[in-house]
Amino acid sequence: MTRSLKIVDADAHILEPADCFTSRLPSRFADIAPRVERSPRNGVSHWRIGSNWIWPVGYFGSAGFHEYPPVSPMEYEDVQTSTYDAHERLKRMDDYGLDVQLLYPNIVGFQAPLLVAEGHEFALACTQAYNDFAFEWSSADPKRLIPIVMLPYWDRDACVTEMERCVGRGAKGVLFANKFERVGLPSFTDPYWDPVYSTAQELGVPVNYHVGFSSFEASEVLNEDAIASKRADADRARPSRALWSCSLLMQQADVIGQLLISELCDRFPRLNIVSVETGFGHMPFYLECLDWHWKALGNKSRDLLPSEYFARQVHGTFWFERGTLPLLSEYPNNFMFSTDYPHSTGGAPGPASPGVPASQYVAEAFAGVDPELAEKAIWGNASRLYHLD
Repeated sequence: MTRSLKIVDADAHILEPADCFTSRLPSRFADIAPRVERSPRNGVSHWRIGSNWIWPVGYFGSAGFHEYPPVSPMEYEDVQTSTYDAHERLKRMDDYGLDVQLLYPNIVGFQAPLLVAEGHEFALACTQAYNDFAFEWSSADPKRLIPIVMLPYWDRDACVTEMERCVGRGAKGVLFANKFERVGLPSFTDPYWDPVYSTAQELGVPVNYHVGFSSFEASEVLNEDAIASKRADADRARPSRALWSCSLLMQQADVIGQLLISELCDRFPRLNIVSVETGFGHMPFYLECLDWHWKALGNKSRDLLPSEYFARQVHGTFWFERGTLPLLSEYPNNFMFSTDYPHSTGGAPGPASPGVPASQYVAEAFAGVDPELAEKAIWGNASRLYHLD
């Protein structure tokens, strides 16, 4: 039954190619543009923004890699070409049984504070350059490759303008953030951001929060020594790394809780919100717990309980769970399958991964799940939410 359905991957990433920005930015930004250079300290090709060295080009392309994290690939030659080549991505999707992928940025896309440090005009130009690249990349098959475009969160008016520009080009979702306090901005639920949410509601596009949000300042940028240390201490670090990974993902529940106890959903009842990489199994408990304490602590009643706001307009993603999936009946319209390709937490098979191809995972994990629930989680919810053909 399950393979007769289409499979939509609601969270995957593009590993930006070296010319992603340099080929698209105005020449006046040539000296500070995000670019790939070989580090004189370790001989590895790193991304560089202004004078700041950040991650190696292959650092988040762990799919299929032969070593377990925290050891990661470094060069483009170390990663699958499908991480950065659209035509190869389509072949990889065929191999894994994926029909559609929703595509997020990767290395540079999550380092916006470093862009802002070089000036708002430059940062906006980089955002537009990335979005233009994402549309071009996805043109290899625009029905199967769906870019989630970046918003320049440091400029509220520019967020609205860029959202309108990208939706005019066919964008089906926007990437926002939910930890703005880290960079001195109001909380993501504050009415300060209402023009952004209002525009998204009016245009009918989901606002997506990803688990990652960098607060790096120029003086705090990851350096080559930190990467070398991770490689040297890999075996010792792996047990605590497992705990850290789980804790990081569980924190998304708290983000959703902040959203649900705020008045954001009251102000925008038709807005769809997606918290990517939530996982699923712990969420029914979390929402029941939140409802119970909402009432037990005498909070003033609103139109709905927190869990009811969630059911109406908030969504999450999962990618490797099996035993918890029958509980999808609690929130049948709110969760979507994903792979997080090509990140180490994703479902891509390889010599250093417990992952299996998406089609195999779906066939095995949903074998005992109600067919209607399976259909929604595998493709129906994402298709409805993002208006997919």
